[in-house]
Amino acid sequence: MTALFPKLALARLTALLCALLAMTLSAAAMAQGNAATSSEPYVYKVDRLNGGIADAPDDLYRDTPQALLESFLDAGQDGDWVRAGYALDMTHLSPAERREEGPKLAAMLYEVVRGSIVIDWSGLSDRPDAVDTTTSSKDPMAGAPRRNIRLGRIEVDGRTTSIRIARVQEPGQDPVWLFASQTVQNVPALYAAYGPTRFEKTLPAALRKPAFWTLMWWEVIALPIVILIAIAAAGLTWRAIGDFITRYDDNIAARILRAVRMPVAILAFAGTFALVRNLAFSFSGLINAILNPLQTLLIVFAAAAVFLSILEGILDRVADSQIEDFSKPDHENDRNYYTMLSAVRRMGIVIILLLGIGIVLLQTNINETLGFSLLASAGLFTVVLAFAARKLLGDIMASLQIAFSKTARIGDAVMFSGDWCYVEKIGFTHLRLRTWDNRRIIAPVGNFVQDSFENWTKKDPSLTKVAHLYLDHRADIDALREDFAEFVANDEDVINKEEAKLQVVDHTPTAMVLRLLAQSPDPQRGWEMQCRMREHMLKLAMGRDAATENEPYPAYLPREREVRID
Repeated sequence: MTALFPKLALARLTALLCALLAMTLSAAAMAQGNAATSSEPYVYKVDRLNGGIADAPDDLYRDTPQALLESFLDAGQDGDWVRAGYALDMTHLSPAERREEGPKLAAMLYEVVRGSIVIDWSGLSDRPDAVDTTTSSKDPMAGAPRRNIRLGRIEVDGRTTSIRIARVQEPGQDPVWLFASQTVQNVPALYAAYGPTRFEKTLPAALRKPAFWTLMWWEVIALPIVILIAIAAAGLTWRAIGDFITRYDDNIAARILRAVRMPVAILAFAGTFALVRNLAFSFSGLINAILNPLQTLLIVFAAAAVFLSILEGILDRVADSQIEDFSKPDHENDRNYYTMLSAVRRMGIVIILLLGIGIVLLQTNINETLGFSLLASAGLFTVVLAFAARKLLGDIMASLQIAFSKTARIGDAVMFSGDWCYVEKIGFTHLRLRTWDNRRIIAPVGNFVQDSFENWTKKDPSLTKVAHLYLDHRADIDALREDFAEFVANDEDVINKEEAKLQVVDHTPTAMVLRLLAQSPDPQRGWEMQCRMREHMLKLAMGRDAATENEPYPAYLPREREVRID
C-alpha cells in the first residue's frame, strides 16, 4: 500500500508536465498564426489623402522618415513650394484650400524647420516602418515599428509645441510619411514666432541662399556683426563703470562698482546680443541650438553675479572696516555674528547658483538640444567634471562646517603652520589669514577641517605667555623672583597676578634655564607683555652681573668655561 503512493504522485507530476507543454505549444502556434495574419502596416488610416490636388511628383520620396525630410528640404532649397507641399498632411483642409494654401504652408514650414530645430539625422530611420536598428536593447522602442515621430519641440505663446511626422495610408495605396496634420495646423503660429523678421525679408535674394552647414549667406555675415555690436556694448559699459569708480574714494560705492564691473559688462554683452538677434535676425536651428543655451547661461549667471557682487562688496566693506576691533576680547559677540553672517552669505550664494542652473536648464530645454547629446557622448569629460565638482562640493561643505561649528571665526587669533594670524575671511575654498606683520596667508579650508590648529580666542582670549632666560648656575634665584614679582605687580597687561611664576625648568653645562609665566588678557597685549617681561628681567640680570664684575667669575650671565693649565 505504501509503494502505491509514490507511483500515484509520479503519474500526477508527469500529467502536469504534459499539460504545461501542450499549453506552451498551443500558445506558440497562436502567436505564429497572429504574426502571419497581422501583416498590416502600422499606420494612420485616412479616407482620402490630400484629395483634390494632383498626384505627388515622382522625385518626392515619402516612403521613409529620412527620405521625407531630405525631399522636403531639397524642395525648399530649390524654392519649389508646390512639390514641398506634397510632404504635408492637409486632410483638415478642403480641396480648394489644399491647392491654394499648400505651397504657402510648405514655405512657412520650411522656414520653421530650418530656423527652430536641429534634425537628428543619425536617429532618423530610413526604413518604412521607422524601426530604429541602432538604439540599445534597453530602449523600450527598440525593434518596434512607429507611425509617429517627433522631430523637435519649440515654445510658442508660452506652451510647448511638437513638430511631428506621421505615417498615413489611404485605401488601396502604399503608406507614406508626411508632416502630421496637427503640425500643419500649427504652421501659421509657428511661422509668426520663428519665421524671418522684417529686416531679413528686405535682404537681397542672393544673401538668402544656402551657404554651408544649412546656413544662409546672410547668417554667415550677420553673426560676426552681431557679436561685434555686443562686444562694443560691453566695452562701453566697462568704461562707463570705470569713470564712475574714479569719482568715488575708496568707499563702499567704489567697492561695489569694482565688484560688479565685470558681471555688468558680461550682462551688457549677452543682453545686447539677445536684443539684436530678436529684433533683426532669426538664425537657423543649428546656430540657435548653440547660441540659445549660451546666451541664457550668460544672462542668468551675469545677473546672479551682479547681485552676489553687490552683497559681497557690502559685507566685505563692513567686515574689513571692523576686523581690527573683532580681535579684541570684548567683541566675542561680533565674531560670532559676522562668522554666522559669512556662512549665511555662502549658503545664499549656493542657493542663487542652483536657481541659476535650474533657470538655464528650464529655459534652454537642454535635453532637446544638440549640446546635451555632445555632453552625454563626452564620457571622459563628464568624469573629469564630476571629479572637479566633488572636490568643489567638499570644499563648500568644509567651509560651512567651519562657519557653523565656529572652529575658526572671523577675528579669531589662530596659530597656523607656525604663524600667528587673525582670520579675516572664510571663503568657499580658502580662509584668508592676516599675520601679525600684516602678511596675508591663503589657507585651504580642508586644512582647518582635517588637520589640527591652535585657536587662541575660541573660548577665552586670555593666554599664558612664556619667556625663557639662560643664566649662570650661581645666579641668585630668590633675588630674581623678587624682581619678577615687582614686574608682575606693576604691569597692567598681566592678569591673575598671583598665578605668575618664575621657575628653574632645566640646565645645561653652561647655564640654568629659567621660565617666566604670566597671563595676558588677549594675544596682542600678551605678545607685548611677553617682550617687556623678557627685556625687564634681562636688564636686571645684566645689572646684577655687572655689580659682581670684580669677582673672579660672573654670577648671572653665562660664559664659556675655559680651562687653564699652568
